[in-house]
Amino acid sequence: MKKWISLPRVEGNASRQAHADLPEGTYERELGKEGFFGPATHMYHKRPPTAWSDFEGPLRPRAFDTTTLESSGPSPWDATPLLHNAAVKFRYWSLDANMDHLARNSDGDELIFVHEGNGDLYCDYGHMKFRDGDYIVLPRGTMWRMEVEKPVRALLIEATNDSYRLPDKGLLGAHAIFDQAMLDVPEINDLFKAQQTDDEWTILVKRSGEISKIRYPYNPLDAVGWHGDLAVVRINWRDIRPLLSHRYHLPPSAHTTFLARRFVICTFVPRPFETDEGALKIPFFHANDDFDEVIFYHAGEFFSRDNIHPGMITIHPCGFTHGPHPKALERAFDQPEKGTNEVAVMLDARDELFVSEEAHEIEWSAYVDSWKSGS
Repeated sequence: MKKWISLPRVEGNASRQAHADLPEGTYERELGKEGFFGPATHMYHKRPPTAWSDFEGPLRPRAFDTTTLESSGPSPWDATPLLHNAAVKFRYWSLDANMDHLARNSDGDELIFVHEGNGDLYCDYGHMKFRDGDYIVLPRGTMWRMEVEKPVRALLIEATNDSYRLPDKGLLGAHAIFDQAMLDVPEINDLFKAQQTDDEWTILVKRSGEISKIRYPYNPLDAVGWHGDLAVVRINWRDIRPLLSHRYHLPPSAHTTFLARRFVICTFVPRPFETDEGALKIPFFHANDDFDEVIFYHAGEFFSRDNIHPGMITIHPCGFTHGPHPKALERAFDQPEKGTNEVAVMLDARDELFVSEEAHEIEWSAYVDSWKSGS
């Protein structure tokens, strides 16, 4: 059991309520622990905490553009590696035609976020349709393949040696954000039965990063039924009902969708802006030094960022303050629209994330300068 050193105090010219009623002419910065779940202090500065004039060294905000990647191949094991540590692998996959084999990840659960495209998923548990915006959770060891109706672009996020779980929703109750009844599972339907042929199939199994091939003289997706509480599940971002507070800007942790032991997945979906006159209406500056923060921009206009388009990825490693861009800061308390229209997937990793060589090749190196005045 953790017992934090906790001594709430107010010193100098400060707001007593975080993210609201800031002293005139100040900028709020949060210093927090445990990804917004632990103790925190809010500093009030005369200047924006990101108004740096220079940034040297390997620690810096970075951005990558997946729209410039070439097609990666017909197997998830061809997906382009972008970020990784011992607990998570973050990859980007292009699938232009039907998979001609089955895949099985024996290193951990796989989470697929479908950025573009649609089609059919066949797996141990049966068949399900999928479309853009779907999350598909594949438990470790699941055999699966995809058939595409429209070319697929997807994130693959592996929980290495781990499993995906749902967050504890606490006082909100089990049905908040999304009801578990909204989770779809595959069906053993006519389409699934029709593909149970005697044609030869190969399973490409990943274990410890190495690929092994297992051949069958028939399709091993030949289940006739199943029962239990472990299965492939799917939910679309359109089914998520975000938490709202009209008087207080909620932290990203309020939008947690899935989690593993060493990272969380959050989903930002369209929502109304805060309406209280004194409440912040943009993300607050924060120096959360326990997590590396990654955001994949899926759709819409990203109200806290400038020069970011769908398909881009940003990473803000722990160790420096980050927050809204200067243009977004101008709308901190007065937004011209009634709400956001962005959709994004966030990965908060407890351990340092390493950037792949492939990610270096699609990097927007000027991202670090986008907070400078006049940028």
